[in-house]
Amino acid sequence: MDERTSRPAQGFASRRPRPTPRRARESCGSSPDPMNARRRPWPLFAFAAVAALGLWLRDPQPPAANAAERNDAAAMRDIAYGPHPSQRYDVYAPAKTAGAPTIFFVHGGGWRRGDKASAGTIDAKQRRWTAMGAFVVSTNYRMLPDADPLEQARDVARAIASAQQRVAAAGGDPNAFVLMGHSAGAHLVALVATTPEIARAAGVAPWRGNVLLDSGAIDTVKTMETARKPALFAEAFGDDPAYWRSASPMHRLSGRLAPTLAVCASERVDSCPNNTAFLRKAREYGTRTQLLAKPLSHSDINRDLGEDNAYTLEVEAFLREIGLRLGD
Repeated sequence: MDERTSRPAQGFASRRPRPTPRRARESCGSSPDPMNARRRPWPLFAFAAVAALGLWLRDPQPPAANAAERNDAAAMRDIAYGPHPSQRYDVYAPAKTAGAPTIFFVHGGGWRRGDKASAGTIDAKQRRWTAMGAFVVSTNYRMLPDADPLEQARDVARAIASAQQRVAAAGGDPNAFVLMGHSAGAHLVALVATTPEIARAAGVAPWRGNVLLDSGAIDTVKTMETARKPALFAEAFGDDPAYWRSASPMHRLSGRLAPTLAVCASERVDSCPNNTAFLRKAREYGTRTQLLAKPLSHSDINRDLGEDNAYTLEVEAFLREIGLRLGD
């Protein structure tokens, strides 16, 4: 199912160096080990290479015990964009950073759980897209009960602004920046996109497009008014209709967005109808839109993206159509 308009829009839109091996440290004279005398010192070019990589990575973190750690992309982890421990993001860099586009990903988890580095969230995506020449950024944000969805959207905007600056400093193309989120993360991306004051307050620069992966709260008011809503929605949005409207991308939408792709799981009752209605309203403001209805579960909409399949190719086709250079 494809819904598009012909007018394009522009909206608000590492490999970590391993700790120096003990023997290498000892060979520099830090240990009284008598075997040091027989070890050759590192050549000067080796020290230079390590120092250069360290300048980019800054403060490397301990190795993570997940599949995302075991890849060839240079990763810079746990970059702070605020004082809270959850206000952190990871950057996965391509081999060539000059002019590289960026895909900025926001994980889901019902506004209460989830993590930027879990293998099912980011592993396939960053491995595939860094190999195609893109930066991939994956962010965390404060969760319930520390922050409600509106404050979470502000966290996401702060992370976007920080990542835009960091990627540009590394040589990436600041104008080729796409936002992507799954589930609650898709709701937060849509909320940033439809609430310009949130983006402006954080210092977010215009971005190229939005990819919304199966948001169940794109019309928060409608979701909250249904009798069959899961408990997680009540926990996130409470019982105040005024707050529902303030946290609803459908009700916040009042202007042209960056080109927007919405992916919905056709196995779910409300996802495709609600996302279709959101895109219809966005088109009324001149937004270029596209809908992908996939016969997948809610979790597979996220997990399968980045794997070698037709679904991934469809999403990549949209990214190329809005100007991202992937594998070119």
